[in-house]
Amino acid sequence: MNTGSTGPNRIFDELAKLMTDAAGVAQGVKVEAETAFKAQAERALNGLDLIKRDEFDAVREMAINAREENDRLSVQIKTLEARLEKLEGAKLPVKTSPKKAPTKKVASKKSASKS
Repeated sequence: MNTGSTGPNRIFDELAKLMTDAAGVAQGVKVEAETAFKAQAERALNGLDLIKRDEFDAVREMAINAREENDRLSVQIKTLEARLEKLEGAKLPVKTSPKKAPTKKVASKKSASKS
């Protein structure tokens, strides 16, 4: 019997095969755990009503454009107000009739009884 040379080699071969199989199983478990974690995290984030980055960037760009337009329109309004003030200052004052004092209305008996 020639068991001395094949015995320890066979044990090492089986041990190496077992380690290789264990590494493959561990890799599979790792991939499965990552997939489950990603799915769970995605479900949790979807419930938070968050927006995506591209949507945020689009709205941010719209806000920047609106602010720039607001600044531009503000300058234009000030320019127009200055021109209007200049034009009104150049006109002769127009005489207007004095305003009549508002007359008080006396409540009728019907409207007073409703209150």
